[in-house]
Amino acid sequence: MFGQVHQPLTEEKVREALKAVKFPGFSRDIVSFGIVKSISIAEKNNVSVALHIVTRDPAVPQKIEQDVKDSLSHLDGIGRVDVQTTAQQPPQQGQMPMAGAGAAPGRPQIPGVKHIVAVGSGKGGVGKSTVAVNLACALSQQGHQIGLMDADIYGPSVPKMMGASQRPTITDEKLDPVENYGLKMMSMALLLDNNAPVIWRGPMIMKAIQQFTGAVNWGELDVLVVDLPPGTGDAQLSLVQTVALDGGVIVTTPQDVALEVARRGIQMFEKVNVKILGIVENMSYYVCPHCGEHDDVFGHGGGKQEAERLEVPFLGEIPLFTEIRICGDKGLPVVVAAPESEPAKAFQKCAEAILKQLEKR
Repeated sequence: MFGQVHQPLTEEKVREALKAVKFPGFSRDIVSFGIVKSISIAEKNNVSVALHIVTRDPAVPQKIEQDVKDSLSHLDGIGRVDVQTTAQQPPQQGQMPMAGAGAAPGRPQIPGVKHIVAVGSGKGGVGKSTVAVNLACALSQQGHQIGLMDADIYGPSVPKMMGASQRPTITDEKLDPVENYGLKMMSMALLLDNNAPVIWRGPMIMKAIQQFTGAVNWGELDVLVVDLPPGTGDAQLSLVQTVALDGGVIVTTPQDVALEVARRGIQMFEKVNVKILGIVENMSYYVCPHCGEHDDVFGHGGGKQEAERLEVPFLGEIPLFTEIRICGDKGLPVVVAAPESEPAKAFQKCAEAILKQLEKR
């Protein structure tokens, strides 16, 4: 009986198999993330793979190495698999130069932008974009030059909440951000026809993020607030690969389910060496407009307790007020529409807490 005949093993086949290996905790594979540096195939289909991993977690290289070996073991006719890994610790966040003094290697700051702060959440439905918009408006009211970048590529909602619908113009081959309420903003929603869905894959998302950071005339800004999509996917990784963030803000609601997912958002920032500026607890409590009674609809205090447990700052509580939703639907953030209201003051306190965290850097 003749022995089994195997198809020749090629670098392309090996690389394709490695696309099944994800970076731990993320949806992106190690090939598109740039971790695979070289692939070589020797006699008897023995394969050598060189990896370079930037992480603080010593378990990450071990997990990736094992996943690489497991993935390649299924290739037809493969021989021995040798994985050579170099692991590098990212620079300490406190060592990252401030804007104007240079940024972390390979991740430049946006010219003219002093601080870049990303607002994220581990899941949808916690009011992340509402928080991002009102925080940006609150920072602007405190006398700072603020930009707002809508990086929620699949569900851009910032322009609607900010009452902006005009198309960006172009100056010197760069997009001019749209302005309203004293803020500069850029969003995919400003570039698409109404109700047009965004059906993109990872590389296209990264390209959009690069355009929003490098091909927009942001000018001089004290803080650029970035509204991330929910979860821990391509947009988040693309952003941290493109620019050096000064910190991340996690939005959660008080109930245990939301807090568990918020932990994943915090871990996502930590894995890519982004300092956590703090946690904001949204929909913290409800105040009856008729009798003024407080009701903890989703529980209360969970965000603060989680911040203490994780040893990260607690930035504040945002109450559940109908006015917040009504103002957002009208394209007039509550911080702008009613700056003396209880929810507006809550956003203003959170904005002040964020500034204090940035000053500590």
